[in-house]
Amino acid sequence: LQLVESGGALVQPGGSLNLSCVASGFTLHYYAVGWFRQAPGKEREEVSCISMRGVNTRYEESVKGRFTISRDNAKSTVFLQMNSLKVEDTGVYYCGVYADHHGIDRLCPGADGMNRWGQGTQVTVSS
Repeated sequence: LQLVESGGALVQPGGSLNLSCVASGFTLHYYAVGWFRQAPGKEREEVSCISMRGVNTRYEESVKGRFTISRDNAKSTVFLQMNSLKVEDTGVYYCGVYADHHGIDRLCPGADGMNRWGQGTQVTVSS
């Protein structure tokens, strides 16, 4: 049972990246999925979250209008499209899952409440 992130890279300010999170060994159908960022010396913080059926989404204030989260449950994959990247977007990006036992399209409960994590993918925004 694992989550595998990919798509991180070194990119110039103003550039774009599309991160992917793929689940293997289990289905993402019953999980809210979040993208979290951890910068050096800082705590892991939520960037965006999407509910199990994609009905609800949430974005951290600084990424609103620039990032878009989406999911393809048939492929057990969640994406984070990141546009107009800024230096402060730099960090390791992790995807995490939260089991929505009641099937009510809940959003992520925060980093401490997530059930499982991937290994992370590095995003560096620098000129």
